Amino acid sequence: MADLGVKRTLWTPGASRLELTLTEDHLNKGGVAHGGIHMMLLDSALGSALVASLRVEEWCATTQLSTSFLAAARPGERLVAEGRVVRRGKHVAHLAGEVKVGERLVASATGTWAIWSSRPPSLSSGAEGASDEGQKRFNE
Repeated sequence: MADLGVKRTLWTPGASRLELTLTEDHLNKGGVAHGGIHMMLLDSALGSALVASLRVEEWCATTQLSTSFLAAARPGERLVAEGRVVRRGKHVAHLAGEVKVGERLVASATGTWAIWSSRPPSLSSGAEGASDEGQKRFNE
């Protein structure tokens, strides 16, 4: 995410904040922030809020993310994405968050995350794209 210019400004159990100043690289053909930027920020902010509350041996993954795009964001504007844990159970967590530019609400999301007590078999060391290094970077 750092390659996109994303900075984490809050990471605490149950809450996180990510920030990104929009550049030309983040825009769609209409000249406003691409919806994928909002989705990436929300998935990461919500997921980070949960990851910060997990025990070291626990793992999680997004299973559902519903996003509403509410306003356009333009180059030079600072997007602030906040995520929070709404409710956490043993195997499932519900999260919510928003992307704002100042006080203007740009996008909102709710999502569901699966939680495992240890690394799931689908993410074994031989699984495509899975690595302990990736999990470590997400936890940084």
